[in-house]
Amino acid sequence: MKKILSRLFEHEKLSRAEAKEVLIKIAKGEYNHVQISSFATVYNMRPISIAELQGFRDALLELCVPFDLNGIETMDIVGTGGDGKNTFNISTTSAIVVAGAGYKVTKHGSYGVSSSVGSSNVLMALGYEFTNDTDILKRQLDTANICFLHAPLFHPALKEVVPVRKDLKMKTFFNMLGPLVNPAQPSHQLFGTFSLELSRLYQYIMQQTGRQFSIVYALDGYDEISLTGKFKLRTNATERLLGPEDLGKPTLLQSDLYGGETAEEAAEIFKSVLSNTATPAQIAVVIANAGMAIHCIKPAQSIEDCLAEAKESIVSGKALATLHQLIH
Repeated sequence: MKKILSRLFEHEKLSRAEAKEVLIKIAKGEYNHVQISSFATVYNMRPISIAELQGFRDALLELCVPFDLNGIETMDIVGTGGDGKNTFNISTTSAIVVAGAGYKVTKHGSYGVSSSVGSSNVLMALGYEFTNDTDILKRQLDTANICFLHAPLFHPALKEVVPVRKDLKMKTFFNMLGPLVNPAQPSHQLFGTFSLELSRLYQYIMQQTGRQFSIVYALDGYDEISLTGKFKLRTNATERLLGPEDLGKPTLLQSDLYGGETAEEAAEIFKSVLSNTATPAQIAVVIANAGMAIHCIKPAQSIEDCLAEAKESIVSGKALATLHQLIH
């Protein structure tokens, strides 16, 4: 690791193979936490390269617990985190809404590291039990249209990194990796990124996979469609700059999206959105993200019609019913 760190501190970049090798060695416990911390923070001081991100992704996909969907098409809605905005769990709520609209969702997520409450925290507060038993998860996918892949159970190799990330309490390149290493490797994904440069890297990597994707970055820093201003949308075929008005939505304030400080507070917001009793702003932002996910699945359908499907999932009660089915 000393040689690797010396190279990185001299602004050298790792090859794809070298990046993969380093992460595999981290997973095997060959480096101590101080070394891992130094390695992780390098990428807060200079941009990560495509080859490095691909190499890290290669390592985690090789080491993860596999989840073979046998050709079933599914969706994931996931943000990198690390935007420092402390919003409520918009992507996880949107995933339930998409499932309620009739689409299969394999949601990948974990505990909050750089934010107060992650997707795993809120689902645990709602009574969801994590498992990596693929038979159970496939039954949930059959009955509720959604299952949740709790990252620590599917990426046990990262146990060496968990205490380092908790102590650092800031975004690292592991935030960049999370959305790319869903063990199911779903056919469709809506990504949110915390920087415009990262959205470009994601676009390049996803184009190599041949899968359908949409990548969003709000120009004011959110890793999701925040409706607080314009956002960049990248897909397999297009790049567009859109604003709330293009989605027929109002422009929101950051305070409208506040997610609370505890998992219990986050769970209450989560349930209120699905029950259609949340604030208009909270419901609007979930519809925007769920609608864009549906548009990723059905790119030939207008965004307006995709948003209407998302709204119907909430208003009809199907989204709330989906949550109950998933948990019980």
